[in-house]
Amino acid sequence: MQRLEDRTIIVTGGASGLGRALSTAFAAEGARVVIGDVRREPLHVGGVPTDELIAGTGGIARFVESDVRSAADIDRLVEAALELGGGRLDVMVNNAMVAGPHSKGLLETTEDDWDIIFDVGLRGSFLGCRSAVRQMLTQEPRNEVRGRVINLGSQQGIVTAPRDTPYGVSKAGAIYLTKQIAVDYAQDLIVCNCISPGKIVTGHPGLPMDPALLENARRRTPWPRLGRPQDIANAAVFLASDRATYITGSNLVVDGGWLAR
Repeated sequence: MQRLEDRTIIVTGGASGLGRALSTAFAAEGARVVIGDVRREPLHVGGVPTDELIAGTGGIARFVESDVRSAADIDRLVEAALELGGGRLDVMVNNAMVAGPHSKGLLETTEDDWDIIFDVGLRGSFLGCRSAVRQMLTQEPRNEVRGRVINLGSQQGIVTAPRDTPYGVSKAGAIYLTKQIAVDYAQDLIVCNCISPGKIVTGHPGLPMDPALLENARRRTPWPRLGRPQDIANAAVFLASDRATYITGSNLVVDGGWLAR
């Protein structure tokens, strides 16, 4: 039996990168997936849109053009999930993020850099959590849970990284937001957890592929390779499933042992 059969899941930033891997992994486990993003075409890697990729393998997915900075757009994602899932939202995954050239050292960071990273990453997660929890509170429990929220943090929200001040601070905020929601809504049977990836090679150009930073990541990571998007998707499938019991407020670090060193 597929682990996410008859579940409806929203993935923000689901058209590309980690979001694409998350969306396809959920669908492969039987979930109906609502993919929210500002554009349907996948960035950098090319190929067919994620919703088409899922449909081509027999899965169910719907793309909704949306900007996570907009509360109205987030609410539209929830409405689409309710239409697709027969009136129920089971899992909200707040994955959308902007970094790249906007994440720099303190003195190089402009107000605009700071604002766009926080507006997409942290404001977007806040709006996603708020809209999802609001809906989940109206739902009957299923296997002790009314709904699940998964936020995307980062090891950089736990320890520092070179030239990445606003990104790291925003991810630290996502980890805190997770804990607060988990505690505030535990009695309501709403689960909230976070996944904090280590160095994941997604193919995005710019700072993430800086040769010096890649070499530093290889040197620091005990596991003999860097992370892949599927590594994060595997963790997300577990946290989205009924196999993740009595786990809330946790920050699951998927980093090949980086933080253990």
